[in-house]
Amino acid sequence: MPRFEYEITRYPAETLRELLFFCNEEGQCQLEQVPHEQLERLTGLLNERGWQGWELVEIAFGADGLLAFWKRQRPADPS
Repeated sequence: MPRFEYEITRYPAETLRELLFFCNEEGQCQLEQVPHEQLERLTGLLNERGWQGWELVEIAFGADGLLAFWKRQRPADPS
């Protein structure tokens, strides 16, 4: 049976203000509000983690930044 490890990464809004998303004054963030060039940067971030073997499980946007939930399969234990 495959075994997985998980990782949660945090990307604070101050480091992503020009990178990822736009939120309205109420703190609601919607993907369709993200400009095209910022989507390309987000794609680069996701691809970088993917090359390291991580699969994105979920991403949560908020006024304070975002959280990304990743998983990857662990090598089989030698038996």
